[in-house]
Amino acid sequence: MSGEHILVIDDEPAIQGTLRAVLEDEGYRVSTAGGGEEAVRLVTDETPDLVFLDIWMPGMDGLETLAELRRVRPEAPVIMISGHGTIETAVKATRLGAYDFIEKPLSLEKTLVSVARALEHGRLERENANLKARLNVRTEIIGDSEPMRALREAIATAAPTSGRVLIHGENGSGKELVARAIHALSGRREASFVEVNCAAIPEELIESELFGHERGAFTGAVARRRGKFETADGGTLFLDEIGDMSLKTQAKVLRALEEQVVERVGGREPIKVDVRVIAASNRDLAAFIAQGGFREDLFYRLNVIPIEVPPMRQRRDDIPTLIDHFIAVFSAENGKRPKRMSAEALAYFLAYDWPPRDHDHGRGHRARRPARSPAPQGHRHRRRGTALAQGRTRRVRARLHPGRAARQRVEHDAHRRPPRDRALAPVPQDQDVRHQPAEVAADSFVGSQLLSTETSTDSNGVGSARDARVQLRPRVVLPGLRHAHAALARHGGGARRDGGGGHDGHAAQPRAPPAGGPRSRSATRRPRRRAR
Repeated sequence: MSGEHILVIDDEPAIQGTLRAVLEDEGYRVSTAGGGEEAVRLVTDETPDLVFLDIWMPGMDGLETLAELRRVRPEAPVIMISGHGTIETAVKATRLGAYDFIEKPLSLEKTLVSVARALEHGRLERENANLKARLNVRTEIIGDSEPMRALREAIATAAPTSGRVLIHGENGSGKELVARAIHALSGRREASFVEVNCAAIPEELIESELFGHERGAFTGAVARRRGKFETADGGTLFLDEIGDMSLKTQAKVLRALEEQVVERVGGREPIKVDVRVIAASNRDLAAFIAQGGFREDLFYRLNVIPIEVPPMRQRRDDIPTLIDHFIAVFSAENGKRPKRMSAEALAYFLAYDWPPRDHDHGRGHRARRPARSPAPQGHRHRRRGTALAQGRTRRVRARLHPGRAARQRVEHDAHRRPPRDRALAPVPQDQDVRHQPAEVAADSFVGSQLLSTETSTDSNGVGSARDARVQLRPRVVLPGLRHAHAALARHGGGARRDGGGGHDGHAAQPRAPPAGGPRSRSATRRPRRRAR
């Protein structure tokens, strides 16, 4: 990157001038010093992005100057240059923290390559330091209430040991923050912290995620893959929501904890790992064991050091501190000036009851619907459940495809509506349903139809329907039907095509109910239509 500051420390003015000319041609900003004392003063005032340091100099030599520079500005990379250097001197300079060693006379190409690599190394180190600082801010445990002081004591007790930790707390209480704090205070803090959300990974993939797989172990395994246990070797493995892990996977995790050995899916070679496992769950695992959902031996393997994370409603004294902390963090991220919360808003936060967050797995915030009670085992209930499901499906399809749903409704109504080209039967004048038996009168009345159309023919001979008078026409009564809806559904609204009437202009007379009482269902079905 052009404009970066490079400091050249050498007692020879010719070397200073040569390096200045070359580096300034590349766009760098160059300053020079003729000795170690002067260089230390310059570095104290302004941190350079790169330092060229000669080994043989009068007064404070190059190795002493290097040690002092590393003490004052450890983040600045240093390239050692010398015309009388030896392997022993180069090794000693590297141990003191030098990035590279170049012999005189300096090669232009090698010098520029070394400069580019050293500056890139410095940028990566600064970026890494910034990311760690931001991570520490994100994972900092805020609060000074009594429950938080007890939590910090438990973390300080568990961190230096190598024992496994089981963290229990509600969703959103900060179990992951506790796990990261334990890792940051442990002897494994320089190694990896690997997190696995057991609830977010499907059961058929969690073994591959934890233990890895070989190429061809299953469909889609096109290459060998390391699992989380191997990735966290020498560090910490955080198993979040371990209560949602299947019993089959629990058995394999138990073996890995007991023997510190894992096997990839599809592999036979045992792999030795050194991993500290921290588990967390929002469930009461002791009660879950009694229900048969969790292995008791795995529970005791994990519950070496139990830690309980208090919910927010038990630490209301920390709410003002948390509000100020998050306002400062979010304002810095978005380039805004920090703001202050009003007394009314703060009172709302303090009065809130802070219920447990019951969200879906995967870090969502939607409230989970309450579980329905199991439906009774019966044919009627199964049919009712199927009808409800079909109704929901139709409603969803109607919202997604309104045009298609409208066409289907029109076709459905046309199917149930009686044909319009059928002759309308007149109502016999001597028929009065009021003096018939109760069952026959009800069936005769319900079997009637209100017809509001009549047919006509235009000049082209094409039949059409138009609004006309309303006629009440009785139809054939099916004996044994006691419910009006059943009678209407079985007839479908059309006139009979068999000998019962309709074509000759006379309505069929209702038949009397059988003497032996209601017939069976098969006997009450509509007679099969004859072919024309």
